Amino acid sequence: MKSLDKKSIYLREKIVNMILDSGSGHFGPSMSIVEIIRVLYDEILKHKPKKPNWVNRDKFILSKGHGCLALYAVLSDKGYFSEKHLKNICKPKSILGGHPEFGKVPGIEASTGALGHGLPIAVGLAIAAKKNKNKNKIFVLMGDGELNEGTVWESCLIANKYKLSNLSIIIDYNKMQSYGNVKNILDLEPLNKKFSSLNFKVYNINGHNIVQLKKILKKTYSEKTSPSIIICNTIKGKGFYFAENKASWHYISKISDEKKTLIKSFFNRYEK
Repeated sequence: MKSLDKKSIYLREKIVNMILDSGSGHFGPSMSIVEIIRVLYDEILKHKPKKPNWVNRDKFILSKGHGCLALYAVLSDKGYFSEKHLKNICKPKSILGGHPEFGKVPGIEASTGALGHGLPIAVGLAIAAKKNKNKNKIFVLMGDGELNEGTVWESCLIANKYKLSNLSIIIDYNKMQSYGNVKNILDLEPLNKKFSSLNFKVYNINGHNIVQLKKILKKTYSEKTSPSIIICNTIKGKGFYFAENKASWHYISKISDEKKTLIKSFFNRYEK
């Protein structure tokens, strides 16, 4: 936790509280993307929380929809909706479900959860923006396990064909899927070369390093010739020593008293 600043700890507390309140949730994948989403909304995207449908806004799609708790934490922090909604996640009449829903949650640009769908949507939005000569940028965040889907690579071919310089693809490369290590399930390496062969501008960074994220995301925002890929090397369950790089913490369906005590005591020790 010492490698995380107060803002990152604050957002993780929001995520933990949502999981504790609902009794379940995707713990590991939410923690690996906190810094990415935080920097996007704090430093990169043109957006208006009070006017979520502002026509000139940049658009962000969380393709790995199961990591939505991190996005909910950031959207509430930015003022898209009241923090009180975080206490009712996955409950009857709540606007917040286990995956983000377009048209129901302010700030959500696409309903995601079925992996491999977010990038095709982002590519379509980028093509439309380019055709209409709009200057807004499209960002999409995908999981590394999601790269197993064929629609991802088809979309990359299309992005290259139309030279979608207004598109930035971010990979949450925590190297863990729900069932284990990505390398053992379907090895993605050499990932850099795969994307380079498709004429993408490829960047490889620490996905928890705020300085690196700001620098590269700003660079891709100004890109004029090619679509960009940012491979963010992250840690599943980042910040919680008992959950880091452990597939068993990918999703919690039942929170035992032992796990509750472990999580709460960990924050108590950090605050002291």
